[in-house]
Amino acid sequence: MQLDAQQRHRVRFTLNGAPAECEVEPRTLLTDALRHGLGLTGTHVGCEHGVCGACTVAIDGVPARACLTLAVGVEGCDLRTVEGLEPEPGRLGVLQAAFRRHHALQCGFCTAGILMSLDAYLRLRPGAGRAELTEVIGGHLCRCTGYAPIVAAALEAAAILRGESTQAANQEETAHA
Repeated sequence: MQLDAQQRHRVRFTLNGAPAECEVEPRTLLTDALRHGLGLTGTHVGCEHGVCGACTVAIDGVPARACLTLAVGVEGCDLRTVEGLEPEPGRLGVLQAAFRRHHALQCGFCTAGILMSLDAYLRLRPGAGRAELTEVIGGHLCRCTGYAPIVAAALEAAAILRGESTQAANQEETAHA
């Protein structure tokens, strides 16, 4: 079957827990569909070659480079972007709050992709240690932080998710009350 490049296709999927759809050309990248079609600008476009990791999203729970994924390829999938990390509007998720506490972002360009990779990994392996988490972020380019605060934030988030450390989380809640 040959597709006309100008033909548009309706793509339906779950986006951050809610039904979503958009109309795209067959060649539309997922980054473009998210940013321009759906207005979700948290997924950043960096290298456009899948190298930098800024565009990382979770497709069916697995991190994927949105700049290498055609939007028509997410038909029927469960898609999660950085906007979906908030447990409720205006409230940071565990990993996001740990990033804030550890100053694990500076310019913020790489942050969304790193958060998505770490979130997916910590869902599978909340007991992950320093070496594993360092390997997870190894596929992301960050030119500002030097990675040390990112690893520290990920380790703290992992401890909180395991129920070992709630002090930092409680301090965060109290600071914003």
